[in-house]
Amino acid sequence: MPSKSRFDSLADAAERYGRFSLENYAMIRGIAENIAPGFCRYLGRKKGVCCYLVPPEGPWAPQPYRSGAFSVSGGGFLPLEPISFGLAVRVSNTSDWVRLVLRCAKSGDELDVSIRDGRSFSLPLPVSDTHLHELFDHLHKHLVDWFDDHADRYEHGEYSSQDIGFDFLHDVSDGAED
Repeated sequence: MPSKSRFDSLADAAERYGRFSLENYAMIRGIAENIAPGFCRYLGRKKGVCCYLVPPEGPWAPQPYRSGAFSVSGGGFLPLEPISFGLAVRVSNTSDWVRLVLRCAKSGDELDVSIRDGRSFSLPLPVSDTHLHELFDHLHKHLVDWFDDHADRYEHGEYSSQDIGFDFLHDVSDGAED
């Protein structure tokens, strides 16, 4: 019985890697695609869409980006690594949006989710609606705390920090939803 060639062992290792990288991407994308509409429902905004998946880096607008919302998009070879995506959240009735960047990484039987410049928390896998609701509690708290903290700093004359944890955008084309 001939033993495997070096190429065959390399091809087997690459196939295993590829299978896991696709599993990782599919899991994180599936969860992310539930986060955007779920968080919008959680916020209770009555009119229009209030959350989109957007790229985690670079220019963005409050619109769906599909696979372009993920850090591994457009690279050809799908890397097996933590995946980031942006969550655009409408924060006012005057078309103001922020982009939260979430980084997701599988750690055993949990998915570790980190908000850029914010808290990290773990969701048990598989993720249930109850787990997503807990995630939404964290996201909401992060946003409210950020706005309250910076308003308090200004009120007390201590607002020099530039660290915000997300990007602001005022969408002037968004008037049709209101």
